[in-house]
Amino acid sequence: MSRAKVAAVQMVSAPEVAPNLEAAARLIAEAASAGARLVALPENFYLIGRHESDKVKVREADGSGPIQDFLAGAASKFRLWIVGGTAPISCHDENRIRSACLVFDDTGTRLARYDKMNLFRFERGEERYDEARTLEPGDAGVAVASPFGRLAPAASFPVPSCGLARGLGRAGT
Repeated sequence: MSRAKVAAVQMVSAPEVAPNLEAAARLIAEAASAGARLVALPENFYLIGRHESDKVKVREADGSGPIQDFLAGAASKFRLWIVGGTAPISCHDENRIRSACLVFDDTGTRLARYDKMNLFRFERGEERYDEARTLEPGDAGVAVASPFGRLAPAASFPVPSCGLARGLGRAGT
């Protein structure tokens, strides 16, 4: 395993997919030109909507859609690995999605999909937020071998789940 540059992209996403993909493309291109071989995009890089249900409106079938095509195309074009933050993948419940972290290799081939397991919930007085209203939780972690070591994609990973991370870090998991 050789040393490689990794880029963790930070961006401020807007309420429309196309401008967010354009911004992500610019940032991925910058990372590639700086020598990055692995780029990690943030959760919900594709959209921060005005309403939680906005994510559901842009859901895609697993394996097909503008967001997934963008990730595969960028990985192939820039010849680097991409950990695609999250993408809104359809599930059985038409009012919710799976928030899927996707891993693509440098040919644009998808190698892994992790569906966010730990959903965020907050309540303080009148202020409330509950991802379970629009997200269906995943049920298993995933890890994939890469030129950089084992990658175990995750989203909003809480400290109590460290045992899961340790298990995914072991060979053969």
